[in-house]
Amino acid sequence: MGAYFKRMAIREIITAPDARLKQRSLPVERVDGALRGLMDDMLETMYDAPGIGLAAVQLGEPLRVIVMDLAREGEDPQPRFFVNPEILSVSEELAVYEEGCLSVPEFYEDVARPAECRIRYLDYNGELHEEDCEGLFATCFQHEMDHLEGVLFIDHLSKLKRSMMLKKLTKAKKQQEKEPA
Repeated sequence: MGAYFKRMAIREIITAPDARLKQRSLPVERVDGALRGLMDDMLETMYDAPGIGLAAVQLGEPLRVIVMDLAREGEDPQPRFFVNPEILSVSEELAVYEEGCLSVPEFYEDVARPAECRIRYLDYNGELHEEDCEGLFATCFQHEMDHLEGVLFIDHLSKLKRSMMLKKLTKAKKQQEKEPA
């Protein structure tokens, strides 16, 4: 399964309306053992949730790091790691996908984003890559990049829809806090 399945831990995913999700993430200075440990934890947490993408800020670590695995059910895992990711260009054509988010649990809405983008990032070993994304990969990458800027997918929705979702999330959080562990 690869080197990234060593000493992993499942961490708590921060959920809206937590203010930490609104902060901009900081660039990573170097890819080292500590950062790889964080990426391992992120991957394990994402798989456990389950999800297809996760930004470090969702675990309370405001660093420019994303993990992703778009393997379909029944396929072998295909984990991807993006350190200091950038979007170099986007297409004018838009694609609409129903998006959800581990930090906005149980809510799904259609979001229009550029259908294609060109990206640059460092991988798990600190090697530089550039590639073109399309389809679900482009959508997921842009969704996770938003997290690094303090933006949630619900910020792309109407003010009314966003407000309704945040009220429901706040109510659910308060209810959860009241329940005995």
